[in-house]
Order: sequence, then structure tokens, then C-alpha cells
Amino acid sequence: MIPLRDNIPSKTFPIVTYVLIGLNIAAFVYEISLGPNLEGFFNVFGVVPDRTMTIVTSAPRYVFYAAFPFFTSIFLHGGWLHLLGNMLYLYIFGNNVEDALGRSRYVVFYLACGIAASVMHLATNPASNIPTIGASGAIAGVMGAYFLLYPRAKVVTIVPIFFFIQIIEIPAFFFLGFWFLIQFASGSISLMSQGGAYSGVAWWAHIGGFLAGSGYVVYRFGTRILKRDNN
Repeated sequence: MIPLRDNIPSKTFPIVTYVLIGLNIAAFVYEISLGPNLEGFFNVFGVVPDRTMTIVTSAPRYVFYAAFPFFTSIFLHGGWLHLLGNMLYLYIFGNNVEDALGRSRYVVFYLACGIAASVMHLATNPASNIPTIGASGAIAGVMGAYFLLYPRAKVVTIVPIFFFIQIIEIPAFFFLGFWFLIQFASGSISLMSQGGAYSGVAWWAHIGGFLAGSGYVVYRFGTRILKRDNN
């Protein structure tokens, strides 16, 4: 399923969401310019679980060097499809969450969800020496917030059915709930597979980000989220 748009218009100009998209694109353009040095760049600015665990357990005085990639990795991507897919989801769901939280709080929220996603990935793949990059975890947090804030919104979605392409409206609660179930199922398979790897995707980072985002909404809004009029 590929989302195209939702039916909840922004109440304010989503400048933070657009700036985040711009920063991700700018970082990717810089990545392209690195050529053969890109792998080393990812090793420095991506989250490498094995290295992080080694620093935390054996050399805590260098913890800054372990913590810094938790911020920088959020803005890096491994290819055009990785970038475009993430930016599409951020574009569709980010503006309304920015409306709900306010711009300043939304910035902190986005970064915190990205960090929470990396922590979850670290906890489930502590021995991995593969750099983890991508905005997916932070955007999963945005989706988790949207899941509770706008459950009755409609998401216009491309759905392939055999050889036919259908464009239908799906309630956000079902669209995002199904997305989360896919991540959870895939993450569970990854834990059972050899080395905890499954298709090279940080499934548990997505799960961690989504739970962080929805958890913050529960903390911030409490039972009021059940009374929101999303129509």
C-alpha cells in the first residue's frame, strides 16, 4: 500500500515538517557527493550497535562519540527509494502532528522518537556492526502520534490487487495499525532468524519509534484523544 494524501488539512503552514524534509534531502545530496567515501561516512555518523555497546560498557568517558550518531543517523538514507518513501510518509502525516503539538514541541518530539527508535534497535541487535541510518524511526513516531490523534482521518491509498491498481480511502486507524502489525511481525521474524537480520531493515527501530510517538500522545493528551473530533 502506498499512501498519497490524507483528508485532514493543515491549520497552519507546516514549516517544521518542510524543513525536516529539506534537511533530509540536503543530507542525501551531500552523501552522493562523497563517492567512495560514503561507507566511511555511514560508519561515523550512523548508529553501529556493536561499537555503541563497546563504548558504553568499556569506555564510558567517550559516551559522546556513541551518542552523537543517534542524532545524525536520523537524517541519512541509503538510496533514493529509502529517502523518497520516508519523505512521503513525513509529508502526509507530519503536518497534522505538527499542528497538534506545536512547532517547538514537534521538533523535540521528532528527534526524541528517532533516538527512541535507535535505542530499540540497539536493544534488539546489540552485536550488529552494520551502521543504522534513516529517518524511518522518527517518522514512525509521527505515525504513532497520528494513529491516536486522527484515527478517523482517511488516507487515500494505492492498493495493488493482483494485476489491478485501486485507489481507495482507508481509515487512518486501520492503515497505520496494519503498518504497525507488519513491522511487528517482521521484527519478530528478524529475532528468530540467524544473526537477527531480516532483509536488512531495522524493524524494531520502526516499532520503537511508533511506540514512543503514541506513548507521548497518551502522556500529553490523556483521555482527551478519545474525544477529538477528526471529521
